[in-house]
Amino acid sequence: MGHESLRVLNESIVACRKCPRLVAHRESVARVKRRAFRDQEYWGRAVPGFGDSRAQLLIIGLAPAAHGANRTGRMFTGDRSGDFLYARLHEAGFANQGISRRRGDGIQLKGAYITATVRCAPPDNKPLPGEIANCRPYLEAELEHFRPRAVLALGKIAFDGCLKLLRSRGELSGGTRYVFRHGASYPLTAPDGQKTSRLFAAYHPSQQNTQTGRVNPAMYRRVLRKIRRFLRT
Repeated sequence: MGHESLRVLNESIVACRKCPRLVAHRESVARVKRRAFRDQEYWGRAVPGFGDSRAQLLIIGLAPAAHGANRTGRMFTGDRSGDFLYARLHEAGFANQGISRRRGDGIQLKGAYITATVRCAPPDNKPLPGEIANCRPYLEAELEHFRPRAVLALGKIAFDGCLKLLRSRGELSGGTRYVFRHGASYPLTAPDGQKTSRLFAAYHPSQQNTQTGRVNPAMYRRVLRKIRRFLRT
């Protein structure tokens, strides 16, 4: 899949209406809006991936936030989770700036691409299993395009969804027990002879996790340094 095919994939994601519950929710949020954003036009559609089309690092989140990416149309953009994540990516050299508030704000990712398990904002941030399954072909197409050397799953839902997909593709290493915990990393198979790849795990940078101290900048810096070191091998 070349750059043009990735663009076509993203267009198909934006046009997706597979999940009636998610379509109704994302569009309702876009109509009602949050008071702080009442003068803004919400995106209100499925959110495509964002980043470097030749990335070696694929970052997988949970789903767009109702008043974040569902408003701005770009992954992890316009909310506290994005503020935390992009600041860490900038520190690690994966982004040219540490602030991402809206599309067109100049941020660019270098060697990284951000996507999600589910592309529409789900009620209460809890997608249903069938909704995750409906989105899985998009994630598989991205894995096929990038053949990333490193995959970073943000949170257990993203980690479990990624495992299910990698298992179906025969890319899990036999004998390895894949358990979600922050900072963990696991080998993935490379059946086509490409360099060894790895799956990394981190707590989701949700506002709840960052405000309660379950995850902090230092914890993310360590994970991203580990990924950087691996990509240099």
